[in-house]
Amino acid sequence: MAHIHVLSEQLTNMIAAGEVVDRPANIVKECVENSIDAQAQVIDIEVWQGGIERIMITDDGIGMSPEDADLSFCRHATSKIADEADLFNIQTMGFRGEAIPSIASVAHVDMKTNDGTTGTHIVYDYGEKKTKEEISCPKGTCIDVSGLFVKTPARFKHLKSPTYEFSIIADLVNKLALSHPEIRFTLSHNDRVIFQTSGNGNIQEILFQMYGREVAMNAIPFEKQKDEFTIKGYAVQPKINRATKYFLFVTLNTRLIRSNPIQHAILDAYSDFLPKQRYPICVLQITTDTQLVDVNVHPNKWEVRLSKQSQLTELIRETIKETLSAQLKTVEIKQIKKQPVYQQPEMTYTYPVPKRQDRSAEIHKGFENYQSIPTAPDPIVQEEQEPIQSDIPEETNRGPEFFNHLTVLAQLHDSYILCSDEKGLVIIDQHAAQERYHYEQLLEQLDHPVMQTQPLLVPIQIDVPDTITAQVKEINEKTEFFGLHFEAFGDDQLILREVPNWFNEVDAIPFLQDLLDTFVKEQNVNMKSLRKKVIATMACHSSIRFNRPLSKPEMEKVIEDLRHCKQPYHCPHGRPTVITLSDEDLRKEFERG
Repeated sequence: MAHIHVLSEQLTNMIAAGEVVDRPANIVKECVENSIDAQAQVIDIEVWQGGIERIMITDDGIGMSPEDADLSFCRHATSKIADEADLFNIQTMGFRGEAIPSIASVAHVDMKTNDGTTGTHIVYDYGEKKTKEEISCPKGTCIDVSGLFVKTPARFKHLKSPTYEFSIIADLVNKLALSHPEIRFTLSHNDRVIFQTSGNGNIQEILFQMYGREVAMNAIPFEKQKDEFTIKGYAVQPKINRATKYFLFVTLNTRLIRSNPIQHAILDAYSDFLPKQRYPICVLQITTDTQLVDVNVHPNKWEVRLSKQSQLTELIRETIKETLSAQLKTVEIKQIKKQPVYQQPEMTYTYPVPKRQDRSAEIHKGFENYQSIPTAPDPIVQEEQEPIQSDIPEETNRGPEFFNHLTVLAQLHDSYILCSDEKGLVIIDQHAAQERYHYEQLLEQLDHPVMQTQPLLVPIQIDVPDTITAQVKEINEKTEFFGLHFEAFGDDQLILREVPNWFNEVDAIPFLQDLLDTFVKEQNVNMKSLRKKVIATMACHSSIRFNRPLSKPEMEKVIEDLRHCKQPYHCPHGRPTVITLSDEDLRKEFERG
């Protein structure tokens, strides 16, 4: 008797469903992508009990003929590709031909479709066809999915609460709306409209729907083309930031993707402008030749393989960094009265929020870490928001000009310089400000390899793990640029016999220990990031410290130094150098309306 046998079509569909459909959000993704491929301009997504009970997706696309409607329930039946060459030139969202039969194998599926000539009604119940008939229905397609995993309890038990499952669907629809702003999306949960876009192509409007007016108003547009890539999107001002990387939205040829290299390029572009453990909001749309992209990597098509990836990541890094540098704004202290905007559970809003009881402590928090306000555990609807205009006005960016209009008032706690300008109160972190100035000065000085060094009477000895002594040659290839050459001394020490001229600016042992720790954490240290780390550390060591009293001329010199910086609003570690409190907000605080 043969031990090998061919699986039934129903069983192979269920196996495919294990890859394609593991929760209600997967059904929404697959069906909405089919609607997009069908040239829909309006897509309505209705969900009951987080999609566990029922999901209905209706579009106004081209629809299907009776024959195509029947074939759509057959595995590996697709209109998207015909031969091997098409597989490496994918121009549609879906192409595998697995989604509908996979869904139909683990749920009850009722589909109505019309191609403009004939209406067709097909019903499948957990893999078994129940109905096929001609009906009257509008042009487009409506797919109604219910009873997901009812007959496969092993999968059903892995579903979370309806609220959690809906939060994943809502997040997905937000991303789909950002990647296809030309389509009007409506999302409802338990017969209540949660999210809706106009379909007018304006991404800022969708950002407003998702995160409110402040995010939309601070979204800076960018666009650049180089070689085979065109990128465009919106980089939100770094003064508005988040506690996770969750707010980076990336599409490639309108397909939502996840890519660590692309994500790292965005974060690297923001690194000069954000503190550690804070992350930006950014929408990035990438367009390239489809033949440079292999989307046949992951069943859900989230991951792709991309040719010439290093060219793309460098383009992203340079473009976003230039965009931010050109249009930076100061951090403002604001009092948050309510938070009406829909958010996924476990996300946070991050604004600097001063408390009346302890103003100096809040000023410190304003520089170090913006206070997080937790959102409601369940999705909520926006409350009476003003309609956002298609052309949101950008506040005039004053750049270094900002510092021409400051009047020094006093020093607070020997740490902060208090100033006034025509708009209100300005607070400068004296240490962060000097760090920025010295960083830019040192950046110019160390633009070329250091050639001059001074011999030491007594060599510097540094205790290191054996992983460092084993790679001393590779370390020297990087550090000799700065005039530092290490020698192994046994298995657990390195020695330095001479130092560069700039070395008298730093505390030698801690500086060298930090530098060598970089090589412990990373196998391949990037020279560009290493140079930045070295110079940032030097700038920190050579700057005015906290708790140091300054005379008025010294405070004015700090401001003058900032005025000469190319990027005066953040220290090299990303913390703000300046925050502001407007007259309007002060009046509100004193209840003067």
